[in-house]
Amino acid sequence: MVTAAQQTASAPDAAARTFPEGFLWGSATASYQIEGAATEDGRTPSIWDTYARTPGRVRNGDTGDTATDHYHRWREDVALMAELGLGAYRFSLAWPRIQPTGRGPAVQKGLDFYRRLVDELLDKGIQPVATLYHWDLPQELEDAGGWPERATAERFAEYAALAADALGDRVKTWTTLNEPWCSAFLGYGSGVHAPGRTDPVAALRAAHHLNLAHGLAVQTLRDRLSADAQVSVTLNIHHVRPLTGSDADADAVRRIDALANRVFTGPMLQGAYPEDLLKDTAPLTDWSFVRDGDPRHIQQPLDFLGVNYYTPTVVSDADGSGAHASDGHGNSSHSPWPGADRVAFHQPPGDTTAMGWAVDPTGLYDLLRRLAADFPGMPLVITENGAAFDDYADPEGQVNDPARIAYVRDHLAAVHRAIVDGADVRGYFLWSLLDNFEWAHGYGKRFGAVYVDYPTGTRIPKASARWYSEVARTGVLPSA
Repeated sequence: MVTAAQQTASAPDAAARTFPEGFLWGSATASYQIEGAATEDGRTPSIWDTYARTPGRVRNGDTGDTATDHYHRWREDVALMAELGLGAYRFSLAWPRIQPTGRGPAVQKGLDFYRRLVDELLDKGIQPVATLYHWDLPQELEDAGGWPERATAERFAEYAALAADALGDRVKTWTTLNEPWCSAFLGYGSGVHAPGRTDPVAALRAAHHLNLAHGLAVQTLRDRLSADAQVSVTLNIHHVRPLTGSDADADAVRRIDALANRVFTGPMLQGAYPEDLLKDTAPLTDWSFVRDGDPRHIQQPLDFLGVNYYTPTVVSDADGSGAHASDGHGNSSHSPWPGADRVAFHQPPGDTTAMGWAVDPTGLYDLLRRLAADFPGMPLVITENGAAFDDYADPEGQVNDPARIAYVRDHLAAVHRAIVDGADVRGYFLWSLLDNFEWAHGYGKRFGAVYVDYPTGTRIPKASARWYSEVARTGVLPSA
């Protein structure tokens, strides 16, 4: 990641919000959400292929079989990035496209797709930022037990080696995992994400083995990449607020902070799981799946921490009858919060996006300030931030999305304010480059800066894309 010399500013003047020189401006996608070509060139099913093809799992029975057909239209999509002046593109590699069974040698046709993509990005002056895992575990590994099993972490390190050996001469910025909280707790706890299991102990086991996979992959990448390569992880750190000022609500915040955040930042950045997390979940598990030496493997030096933020989380004490339906993570009769039955979730006040998520940029500012205080010296990058709205193309073929412009402008203002106040934030990736398959919501939610007409695949840059392009080109955030 490009290092930004932190620019001094005397006050967060709304009329002169200039970002630091070298600040990295980009956009992001994920393989299963955009690539399609689900059975081409040796690719086998991932857990998301299986989940999406299971009746009742995804809205309208949508799947990622075609998605936005990026596998065939990648050159067009890179041309769009260049037209928009993006400095970087954060994308994920599809594990089942590179190593279909999760074991053994790589499929060269799968690697060739990413080689072509990266070469095109570099030719257009766009920095490639590769994520090894954005939720598409090979189905064969899930059949063998998935993330609750230690062997999956070991297979992930082998996969990381294949990717690094093939692309390490081109890609200088790597992310191990994207939002492991979702993989563990939505995938194995509430079941609203693939693979759709609903076992709280399996969710906790999955969280540990995702941590271990991260640490083993960092070691693998360091062994194979050049000294100037940058390695990171991306976490969806929850900014958790109490409903009231009561001690009971403060304890609810503590419990959710442990399950949402410190279950990952503890071992990854501080070398140990939080004692309160172990105590809260003791009725479920003794954590004996954590072996001697695991913390040493998990805690590896990182070049920056990726931060995904969309909305804050509001909680209260619930005297044993907690409700998680308002946590923003989908509807299920099973909770993604093991050991937190006494916690209730509440819809934050204010305007909402099409996802029903509250629009609150102060949460991003507060989160960045907290991370800067908790992990001094750790550079931060906003690896996802954006919003879904009910976009449509008008009769002239234009897509006007003023609500998204306002959302991104206000969140960028929060980032700028955090930088002025001392947070070492070095880049911002808008989610997402394209409208795409939005997981369990199918194609019903549009996050893209570029509108996609799904029947034809036609791409139309929205007004927000043009607006963001100017901000990225100048590094200056307009006041309106």
